[in-house]
Amino acid sequence: MSVRKREWTTPNGTQKSAWVVDYTDMTGTRRLKTFRLKKEADHFAATASVEVREGVHVADSASATVEAAGKLWIAGCKASNLERSTIDQYERHLRLHIVPFIGALKLSSISIAKVRAFEDALREAGRTAIMIKKVVVSLGTLIADAQERGLVARNIVRDLKGRRGSGEKRQERRQKGRLKVGVDIPTREEAKALVGVLQGRYRPLFLTAIFCGLRSSELRGLRWQDVDLGKNEIRVHQRADRYNDIGKPKSIAGERSLPAPPMVMNALKQWKLVCPKRDTGKTDAAGEKIKVLELVFPTGAGNVETLNNYLRRGLHPAWIAAGVTVVTGEVDKDSQPILDAKYKGLHALRHFYASWCINRRKDGGLELPPKVVQERLGHSTIAMTMDVYGHLFPRGDDAEEMAEAERAFLA
Repeated sequence: MSVRKREWTTPNGTQKSAWVVDYTDMTGTRRLKTFRLKKEADHFAATASVEVREGVHVADSASATVEAAGKLWIAGCKASNLERSTIDQYERHLRLHIVPFIGALKLSSISIAKVRAFEDALREAGRTAIMIKKVVVSLGTLIADAQERGLVARNIVRDLKGRRGSGEKRQERRQKGRLKVGVDIPTREEAKALVGVLQGRYRPLFLTAIFCGLRSSELRGLRWQDVDLGKNEIRVHQRADRYNDIGKPKSIAGERSLPAPPMVMNALKQWKLVCPKRDTGKTDAAGEKIKVLELVFPTGAGNVETLNNYLRRGLHPAWIAAGVTVVTGEVDKDSQPILDAKYKGLHALRHFYASWCINRRKDGGLELPPKVVQERLGHSTIAMTMDVYGHLFPRGDDAEEMAEAERAFLA
């Protein structure tokens, strides 16, 4: 590998000069790369020599654009049978956020400075901080795929994330804040009020959400064969995604068995008697349609129900009936303020379940240890559980226990 100066005269008589790095890559192909300054050429030569020796160097001419690499990345995701919702999200990030800003750039030309400039451009275009983070993560995954294909030697985005690491996470936590009881998590009184108004097909559904903590996708995919009415146990083995497709939980920890209190099991026993069955499309010897009891909380035809219907038809009206509301700022035709549900999503019930598992028995909770709470929630790691709910666990130094310790010390 050599660095030499090249001089020439333009047609109008102007003297020009540049620095050329002349080298052979690991495939035996001779490469030339030109720089304006010698220090730039020297820096490239030093880096390229190491990359060629380690077998990871990719010349600019052999690199691909971000847009071209993105198409290969999406094709690879589809071939790997990733979840449909995940692929759709990647495609949206690529089409709406990555290609319009940096799609024409060669992968080999992307630097940390350019990634930061990309973030700035997204911010100026009105993207939220959360969206910017998601898009940059997708860009890093795209480059990782290109790296495996030999289209780029280095994943700049992963380097960037490594440098920003813990400080960035601390800032995100400060901005997001901890989950608050009465704001993000229903209080015990609010949950009791909700339980008191539940009726019909939505009573067993929301009781299961409150006292078993299943995710909405797990509730939508729950089968009767996974409900053990004799042992008062619910097993989670599958879920329904946003497209109503049934599949495995996202992680191994998502497959779990949960004890259910008598109130939940009694509601499920009653519901099973009238639960809609699914049409198999077959007929028996008498010509009657064969229907099977499969999903626990299906549509009227026995198929997968949408989350929006759970919320709009069931949960929101129930919160309003329970008096757990907020004022929308609008008025009805009689000039009365219009009320809306205080908690919009089904995940608020999962938050309540977590707090119920954590709270002391004297406060009406189960007082379970952190590891058991993790298993009940189906979190992949204990760190995830503690990051989200760690501040809810009872401390050993509250005022009452401190006073007791003081009395024992002075005795």
